[in-house]
Amino acid sequence: MLKKGFKIALIQLAVGPDKAKNVASAVSEIHKAKDKGAQLVALPECFNSPYGTKYFDEYAEEVPSGATCRALSKAAAEAGVCVVGGTVPERCGDKLYNTCTVWDGSGKLLAQHRKMHLFDIDIPNKITFKESEVLSAGDQITTFEYQGVKIGIGICYDLRFPEMAHLMAKQGCSLLVYPGAFNMTTGPKHWELLARARANDEQLWVALVSPARDPDAGYVAWGHSALVDPWANLVAHLDHRPDTLVADLDLSLVEEVRKQIPIRVQRRTDIYDTIHKK
Repeated sequence: MLKKGFKIALIQLAVGPDKAKNVASAVSEIHKAKDKGAQLVALPECFNSPYGTKYFDEYAEEVPSGATCRALSKAAAEAGVCVVGGTVPERCGDKLYNTCTVWDGSGKLLAQHRKMHLFDIDIPNKITFKESEVLSAGDQITTFEYQGVKIGIGICYDLRFPEMAHLMAKQGCSLLVYPGAFNMTTGPKHWELLARARANDEQLWVALVSPARDPDAGYVAWGHSALVDPWANLVAHLDHRPDTLVADLDLSLVEEVRKQIPIRVQRRTDIYDTIHKK
């Protein structure tokens, strides 16, 4: 047992068209991660649904009353672990969101984050995707506390926005968890780069949790779930196949880096600043 920290598991699930099968697989892997000593278990983006604008409405559920959330709550309570529940398509009134739920070891809902930055890109001859055709954007920075540790949540495209990470760090976060599904164009270019950039900028741990790659899917995920430390070292990572990354998260490194390279107190906030407007 670490003096200051905990064991984290990042579950790179294979996701198919059968929602019940996807959820059952996630629950099974949560229990397996617990057996490996994990205390915080994170699932990937869209773990109960294929990723694509044409699927979101069909697979959407209310949060936290939907079947997927009930299954996550039960799994967290039975395993006695904190579960960062990847994301699910959430229905709220006439709107749809891409939403992450977090459950404590008793099955209580700790946090709910709606993806703030929607994935609207157009790379000619590579990929065009517009989440905003179907989804609405969230408008809240989301953090929660687990075992006395402040943790921030972002979803996929949120990773590209350093201001959001900075605000979570200002709120006291030592770990940022990003369920995400980068693709075969942006994944090899930016997935690891952005994780290391956020870790380096804010001097904290960063976890990325992707679905496994399915080459036959309409949207092919990059995979490569990863854990980056506050020195911006890639501590552990997976390839593209279904697997679980289990690693010790030593929070003393956060204090070590921030003490040795004290940029947090050296920022010229008399000239510039990043502020939380809501």
